[in-house]
Amino acid sequence: MVARIFHEEDVDTSILSGKRIAVIGFGNQGSSHALNLRDGGMDVVVGNIDDEYAKRANEQGFSVRPIRDAARYADIICMLIPDEVQPRVYKQSVENELSPGKALMFASGFNVHFGFIKPPRFVDVVMEAPRMIGVGVRELFLKGLGCATLVAVHHDYTGNARKIALAIAKAIGATRLGAFESTFEEEAILDLFSEQAFWSAFYELFKYWLEIATASGYDELVAALELYCSGEMVEETKAILETGVFRQMRFHSTTSQYGTITRGKRLVTGEVKRNIRKILREIETGRFAEEWMRTQRTGARAFHEARENLLKHRINMVEDQLADVRRQVSKVL
Repeated sequence: MVARIFHEEDVDTSILSGKRIAVIGFGNQGSSHALNLRDGGMDVVVGNIDDEYAKRANEQGFSVRPIRDAARYADIICMLIPDEVQPRVYKQSVENELSPGKALMFASGFNVHFGFIKPPRFVDVVMEAPRMIGVGVRELFLKGLGCATLVAVHHDYTGNARKIALAIAKAIGATRLGAFESTFEEEAILDLFSEQAFWSAFYELFKYWLEIATASGYDELVAALELYCSGEMVEETKAILETGVFRQMRFHSTTSQYGTITRGKRLVTGEVKRNIRKILREIETGRFAEEWMRTQRTGARAFHEARENLLKHRINMVEDQLADVRRQVSKVL
């Protein structure tokens, strides 16, 4: 099965004409969506608590309202606050402001798929989920480019749910590159799976590789430079995007290719593969989602401590010593 991809010519944004859009939350994705939608001529208000994000929205010229008022005002409500606070905000400030024919839009399938939010049957429930951090959504839009996004329909009350999701995708610039048809389940599962069974290992390898190199007597600055601070890793990632994961190997020496091909299987052993499958199963069954939401309800102290401990790791001090190099490299790349 291959996902259907929608481009500029496939989507008509007139479905949004006369519609009032409330962007709930003015953080990374919220601010980018609000700005891009407004630049596209849409009627946008921001729903936010009275905090620094509300101040930023005001400074950007938006009408900022309490979340309940914004939800009551809007025809389309875009839930763009963090997953862990969405259920509470939805219950307190959004649910009772829904009326037949309104649309709820999410940028993640997490809460709907795992059942933490259960919208009524008399509203459209759609997803438009950029595969890009919020600042990138805005920067690409300003350059006349776009980021890929996933669109999905959970419930189509009006018969126009898909058109609404695609129109929002086009309005934020996503169809310039492509809006990929998906489902709430697919987005939620694969997003968590990549974070937990790939990027988690990536960061652990960062730490472990540097620890072993320096413990073996090699200079920590040279080791960090070799691994990633020179920017070579960024260039390799760009080559992967341009030519493909394995095709980009031709840009490396044959010595490098041989070592990569013959040694990788020693790292990804049977136990690693079993753990990857176990992680996927925990996500699919909702076990991780329940664990995460339970952690939030109890204050997430262990999570915050673990995150702070990462900032005490030696790698941060090495990076500080290479700050000038990293800045110069980032300017070039």
